Amino acid sequence: MTNSRPKSSKAAFVAFLQSMIDGLQKHSPNGQFTLGGTTFTTASLVTLFESVITAMASVTAARASTTDAVAAMNGAMAKAGPVYQSLKSNLLNTNGTATSTLADYGLEPPKARTPMTSAEKTAAAAKAKATRTARGTTSKKAKLKVTGNVIGITVTPITAPAAAPPAVIAPPVTTTTK
Repeated sequence: MTNSRPKSSKAAFVAFLQSMIDGLQKHSPNGQFTLGGTTFTTASLVTLFESVITAMASVTAARASTTDAVAAMNGAMAKAGPVYQSLKSNLLNTNGTATSTLADYGLEPPKARTPMTSAEKTAAAAKAKATRTARGTTSKKAKLKVTGNVIGITVTPITAPAAAPPAVIAPPVTTTTK
């Protein structure tokens, strides 16, 4: 086995730790090791490595549980979303501007639209005209007035080309300069 922690995956690391545990129990069942200034027995190392394996397994299970919970939540939201939107629309249409009734549902009445001032209308019309000019858009009647100028048409028949003889590939020519 390798001398350091494998970087490929958690499963590989768990297998590595399990190999370390098996090796310790087989070759040094009553051994004592001084590692980093701390003395460990084989039993304490086995316990330490098993705790890491257990923690990694619990993380994997928790992630799977979280993934399932998120999928369930997304499914429930997909079912409830359209119903919520329909109910909200219905309540707003039914109650109009009854602020206290809508507040009981946690809704606010829609804001009234403020009419545009004459300066805003003029600016909007000028902007629309400038946009049409920039894009070159025209009305249906103006488009009908645009026609092409065709002088004549020449029809050229297309015939299938005769089968060409197979090409001979010549070896590359090399030149040398002196």
